[in-house]
This record gives sequence, structure tokens and C-alpha cells, in this order.
Amino acid sequence: MTEQTAPDARPADPATTPDATPAAPAAARRGMPEKRVAIARAARTVFGREGYTRTSVDAIAAEAGVSKRTIYNHFADKEQLFRSVILEGATTVAATQAKIADRHLRKIVDLRTDLVDFGLERVDSLTTFAEHWALVRTIEAEALHIRPAVLEAWQDAGPRETHRVLTHWMAEFAERGLLVVPDPAEAARMLNLLTFLAVAQPTFYGALPMPAERIAEVVEHGVAAFLAVYGSPG
Repeated sequence: MTEQTAPDARPADPATTPDATPAAPAAARRGMPEKRVAIARAARTVFGREGYTRTSVDAIAAEAGVSKRTIYNHFADKEQLFRSVILEGATTVAATQAKIADRHLRKIVDLRTDLVDFGLERVDSLTTFAEHWALVRTIEAEALHIRPAVLEAWQDAGPRETHRVLTHWMAEFAERGLLVVPDPAEAARMLNLLTFLAVAQPTFYGALPMPAERIAEVVEHGVAAFLAVYGSPG
């Protein structure tokens, strides 16, 4: 047994191992049993508050108002429950950010203004999805205690999916002559670093709020720096 699963582990059913059970998309939650929804909600709260290693299935059961046995009727162990809630959150946030990108970037009126508005609405997700970002803090703090397969699944559902969407828009802008982009993936990484992460990281993903005026200043300066590198001369 590993340190991270020993306190709450039970023999896993091969048909429900963590790698065989994808997280349900947010839209599918209506079809989930009521108790499973309550368990997932409680798990997000407790994992976000206590971290992965310190959280026990007993604590999640108490938060959800169900028995420990009920949790094990739905999830093989603590790791599978954690994997389920982080993938659901990552999928939901990535899909939301893709819609934000489509809304602001599909029809460009003024590139600088539209990129700033896009960046500001992305930053709003730190508040809108506060429970998800609490889990991201847990992941970053306890990565050494979480199996690499779980981290990979989360990366692919969340950060890498968002990066793929941004890369698409960078290539699209280059094709339309709005930007000079030799490497769309690198341009996407740079835009993310100079706008969203420039607010997310200093605030620990929204845990320490930043004044709205300062957020606007950071995003505007980030877009200006981005356009200084990739802006089209014309």
C-alpha cells in the first residue's frame, strides 16, 4: 500500500479501477444518483479544504451525510473519488473557457480590446469555479502524493485542453493576418502566462483576492507585452 491510499483503501473491483472510470461531465450530473452527487460535492469541499493526503473517506462521508459504505458503493477508494471530482471540475472549466474564447475571439473588432476582455473573463473563473481551483491548489501542493496516472488524466482534461483551444486561436489569428505567430503552441503558452496565470498564481488560484483594478492592470499589461512580440506590423 502507498501512503496516499492506505488509510481508506479497499480491494478495487477491476471493472471500476480509477483508470477505467472517467469522470462524468457536469451536464450528466442530472442522471447521477442523488447520493453520488452529494458525495462528489462533499469530496470537492473536503479535498479542497484539507488536501488529498489528510482527507479521509470518513470525513467525506460525514460532510455528505452518508455512510462510508455508501461511498464505497459508488467509488472503489479515495483515489478514485479524488480522480472523479478533479476530472469533472477540469472538464467543466475547460469547456467554459473554450466558450469564453469563442465568444471573444471568433469575431475580432479590436484585437487588443478583445484579448483584454477575453483575459478578464477567464480570470473571473477563479471566483466562479472556486471549489475547482481549491482542488488545483491541492494538486500542486501534493503532486508527489498523487499517482502520475491521475495527474496525467487531470492535465489532459484541463490544462492541456485549454492549451489546445488557445493554440487553435493563435493559428487562426496568424492565418487571418492578425498576429505573426511562428509557433501557435508557444504563443498560446505566452498569452496564458501573461494574462490568466499572471493573476492566478499570485492569488494562489483565487485564495487571496486581488483588487479588480489591479487585475485589469495585470491583464492589460500582459496583452500589451504579448502584442509587442506577436502583433502584426500591419
